[in-house]
Amino acid sequence: MERTLADARRWVAHGTHVCRDAIASLDEAAFAQACLLPGWTRKHLVAHLAANGDAVRNLATWAATGVPTPMYSSPAQRSSDIEAGSQYAGSALTAWFDRSAQGLQEAWDGLSASAWQAPVVTAQGRTVPASETPWMRAREVLVHAVDLGTGVTFADLPSDFLEALGDDVTTKRCAAPMADSPAVEICPTDATGVRWTLPGSDPSTSITVAGPLAACTAYLAGRGDAGLTASRDGERTPIPSLAAWL
Repeated sequence: MERTLADARRWVAHGTHVCRDAIASLDEAAFAQACLLPGWTRKHLVAHLAANGDAVRNLATWAATGVPTPMYSSPAQRSSDIEAGSQYAGSALTAWFDRSAQGLQEAWDGLSASAWQAPVVTAQGRTVPASETPWMRAREVLVHAVDLGTGVTFADLPSDFLEALGDDVTTKRCAAPMADSPAVEICPTDATGVRWTLPGSDPSTSITVAGPLAACTAYLAGRGDAGLTASRDGERTPIPSLAAWL
């Protein structure tokens, strides 16, 4: 689907609300438990979300002022901020998340039409217009709302966001296809006209993966294959594993 700036800001608002509700449900013991991302507790993940809000706000500042303001001073700084945040009390993490989300919204609200088109550089080194930053944040708050492991699933996320995420992940995966893998055609059974194809190293071999849109998008995003089936030449076959998305 063709997403707009208004779409992305709507998804950020929704994802921030979902994250806030999930975070509010945690007591100190629950904060310290593992989230769904390997090696991280929920404290690590909330610290990451809060630090990401501050980092994306840096890009909005860059767009507004023209002064280069990177998301993070270095990858090491990003990692150290998350690790330090994982030692905070849950109440401090909640306050940081709220403060960073509010600051980011205010920074976006202050951008002029020309500033939205100003080039900024992401932490991955991509040069994008500032209008891309709400989409970057939407992915963070909505996907990580699931990763918090409080009961939110991909089926709870907006269907138009799921379609946009599937398009985005497919583009990234097609740019770096896995070696020694079949082509995979991913076919949501409940979304008309939506289909994603991942190229394989052997063009004569193709596997069709089918299931609900939410399950297909979760699979593309590296969040498992529950609810999906796979077939090759009309016969059931194991669902191919996918490499990490980001």
